[in-house]
Amino acid sequence: MRNVLVIGFSTRNVVCSGCRAGYNMYAIDAFCDQDMLRCASSAKKLETQGRFNSNCVEPAMLSEMIESFGVDFDAIIPASGFETLELPESRFPVLHNDPSAMKQVSDKSRFAKLLGTIGLPHPRTYSYREIQDARFPLMVKPACAGGGIFNRVLYDLEELDNYMLSLEDAQISLKKEELVFQDYLSGTPASVSVISTQDRTRTVAVNEQLIGVPWLTGLPFAYCGNVTPFITPYANQMENIAEELIYLLGLIGSIGVDFIVTDNGPVVIEVNARFQGSMDTVELATGSNIFQEHMQAFEGSIDQEKARKPVYRQYAARAVMYADQRRVVTEHAVAGILAKRTADVPNRGDIVGENEPITSVISTGSTRKKVMGEIEQSVMFIRGHLNLH
Repeated sequence: MRNVLVIGFSTRNVVCSGCRAGYNMYAIDAFCDQDMLRCASSAKKLETQGRFNSNCVEPAMLSEMIESFGVDFDAIIPASGFETLELPESRFPVLHNDPSAMKQVSDKSRFAKLLGTIGLPHPRTYSYREIQDARFPLMVKPACAGGGIFNRVLYDLEELDNYMLSLEDAQISLKKEELVFQDYLSGTPASVSVISTQDRTRTVAVNEQLIGVPWLTGLPFAYCGNVTPFITPYANQMENIAEELIYLLGLIGSIGVDFIVTDNGPVVIEVNARFQGSMDTVELATGSNIFQEHMQAFEGSIDQEKARKPVYRQYAARAVMYADQRRVVTEHAVAGILAKRTADVPNRGDIVGENEPITSVISTGSTRKKVMGEIEQSVMFIRGHLNLH
C-alpha cells in the first residue's frame, strides 16, 4: 500500500506523518498550507466559503475531485471534519470505522447516554426540553461539532438567546433542539491517544489540552493545541478508561478520548475517532509515527515492540494561533512565521478570518515550563510581524 488520499478540512499533520512513513500522500484540504504541500505528492483545495461543515460538501463534487488526481489510490482516509464520510460508490477502499459506531460517538447527546449505560464518569447531559430542571452554569455546544469554537457557558436560561444570535452571526444554522447542554465542570482539559485493532488497544500518550488560551485566541473554549506528556496522578486511570471505552466501541486506528481532570478525578467528555490535533506532540514526545501505526491497526496489528505503557523522550508542545481580526497574509507575515519553529504555514495572499487559525507554533524540551516559555515568545514575535504592514 503506497498511494493514500487524505480528505479533511486540515490534513497537514496526517499528510506529513504519512510522508515520513514512506507513503505517497495526496490531500483534499481547505487550507493547503505550505508545509502540507511540501509533503504531498499532489493536493486539491476544498472551497468552503468559510463554512467548515462536511454536510455542505456535495458527494458528487468530492468524487470528481478524487478522480481528478488520476491516481489509483490504495486507500482513502477521512480526516478532520469528515469522520463520518462514506463514499459507497468509490472504487477505492475507504479506511473508516463502522458508520453506526461513528454516529454514536460523533453525536454528543447519544454518546453521553452510552457513557451512562456503561458506568463511566461523564458530565450530566440535557436536551433543550430538559434544561428547565437543570442547575446552572451549563456548557452549551452543537451536538455534532468539534474544536470548541462554539462552546459557551450559560449562567442562566436568558443567555441562550444571545448564544443563538452568535451562531447566526457566524452563519451557523442550528435549532435549540440541535444543541447539547452539560453540567459545567472546572478542571484541566486532557486527552488520551490510543491505537486500536478489533481485539487490542494500546495507549500511546496522555496529553494536556490547551483550551481558550487568551494569548492564542479570543474564543473561550477554542482548541489551542497540546502539551505531551501530561503528568498527572490520574494517568493510569485515564489510560485504562480510554482503552476500555475504545475496545467496547469497537473502534479501529488512531483514536483520542477527551477528559476533564477535576478535583475528583477524570471525567470523559468525548471520543475523536480520527487523527487528533495532538498528533504532532505525540510523535515528537514519543518518537512514534502515528500514521504508520494507524495503517497497521487497520491491517489488524499493533507494533509488538512498543511498550505497554507510554514512553516519553521529551516534552513537546503545539500552540494554535488564531487571528484577532480578518487578515490578508502578507510576505512579511509569512517571513515572521517561518522565522520560528512552526507548522500549518499559510501562503502569501491567503485570507484568514477573525477567530480562525493562522498558524501553529512548535517547541520541544526537557520541561513543560521550557517548551511553553518558548512557545509564548514565538507567538509574540509572530504577532508583531502580523501587525506590521
